[in-house]
Amino acid sequence: MTAPMTGGRPSPAGRLGMMQPYFLPYLGYFALIRATDAFVLFDEAQYIRHGWVNRNRVLHPAEGWQYVGIPLRKHSREARIMDVRICADGDWRGRILRQLQHYRRAPHYAPVMAMLEDALAVEGDLVRDLLARSLERTCAFLGLPFRPLFSSSLDYDREAVRAPGDWARAVARALGARAYVNPAGGRELFDPEDWRREGMDLRFLALGDARYDQGRPAFEPHLSVVDALMFNAPERVRAMLDDVVWG
Repeated sequence: MTAPMTGGRPSPAGRLGMMQPYFLPYLGYFALIRATDAFVLFDEAQYIRHGWVNRNRVLHPAEGWQYVGIPLRKHSREARIMDVRICADGDWRGRILRQLQHYRRAPHYAPVMAMLEDALAVEGDLVRDLLARSLERTCAFLGLPFRPLFSSSLDYDREAVRAPGDWARAVARALGARAYVNPAGGRELFDPEDWRREGMDLRFLALGDARYDQGRPAFEPHLSVVDALMFNAPERVRAMLDDVVWG
């Protein structure tokens, strides 16, 4: 794995993206990576139960969808993502892979499963390291450049953060980014005027209607990138990631 950077700066003319690290996230997450020049994994955020940090959705063997997830050790309610650890008791990697065996008739099953086996083979038990590795391996499979930075490793003014939208601006300011790109669903967190005063462009991105043949009568939306990769070649998925609406 190319380890997440513990320092460094994107180009001053670059576009920055920042998200909490998620487990095998949906295509929109990778559209954000594709649309930015530098990417920060916000591992200082509080871990939220029943969110997307350690689980995601794939097709159910019969109909609908099911969760696949990473088991976690007990931690405090206030624990940050950077401190959460994998519960490595038992064959948790094998369990995840077995939950995907019903995809075996999908056209790209074998290479995707090989990539996932590699993605899950992380050393240590910090969940953030596994998430970074799985994102890096997925991006490599797709042919996307990806060398993230952990927010916890960056030197920026945390005292300036007063509201949820301030984290991104503080990080972007410290890294010298010219523009910040956020998923359109988080628009309400940001005041564009705050960014204009600092000479930075604020943009929002939404993925288009990325539908494909899942071998079922009805399309099941909002699934993990794993589902798209099982049924589509990497170049087809990259084309889906380019089908975005800017705001």
